[in-house]
Amino acid sequence: MERLDKILVSQGFGSRREVQKLIKKKNVTVDGEVVSSPELKIDPENCLIKVGGQAVEFKRYIYIMMNKPAGVVSASSDKREKTVIDILPENLKRKNLFPAGRLDKDTEGLMIITDDGDFAHKLLSPKNHVYKRYYAELDGELSEDMVNNFKNGIEFKDGTKCLPAKLEIKDKHSAFVEICEGKFHQVKKMFKSQGLNVKYLKRVKIGGLELDVKLHTGMSREITKYEKFVIFIGK
Repeated sequence: MERLDKILVSQGFGSRREVQKLIKKKNVTVDGEVVSSPELKIDPENCLIKVGGQAVEFKRYIYIMMNKPAGVVSASSDKREKTVIDILPENLKRKNLFPAGRLDKDTEGLMIITDDGDFAHKLLSPKNHVYKRYYAELDGELSEDMVNNFKNGIEFKDGTKCLPAKLEIKDKHSAFVEICEGKFHQVKKMFKSQGLNVKYLKRVKIGGLELDVKLHTGMSREITKYEKFVIFIGK
């Protein structure tokens, strides 16, 4: 059982104070009865809550797909930079959201935002081998030797060894890369070790979930139950 005001805050109906005002103005009903106390404890998954006459579709957690634009940081909050949480549409905002994984500030593409910590841990843990696929444009020519080097696991100058990765050459200056870990600036460093600099980088797939081609840069939408399922099935 949970407090009604806490439930409504979690579903994006405003701050605790704003939700309490809604309740005091008799704008909230539970199972057809007007509620006057924000402290009322109910089971949100087995009660019909309405706000302003509209039923609340209770969701314990939310899973969001974003086509991250360049210039935005992968963080829940930042005093100096605009974050992925800042650019979410109001209808998707709620407490405790965070990006499940990171993309560099200048990198675009698929990002998952959620408030489900267990889901994020499962997604990010290297032992689960959930591959992330990137499209990269380089300032030099790619070679088959690089494909083998990625397959064998790139080793950085500081001794850090990357897990085996897949490099799929698209043309002389562009390729797709698949990795199942997320070291700091990893894709860029892997190409740097081969004498190439990344000019453009975009994540296009996580596990079995592909970036929705209809989702323009900077846009977001909820992930469907099926899409959440295939993230791990298609790893």
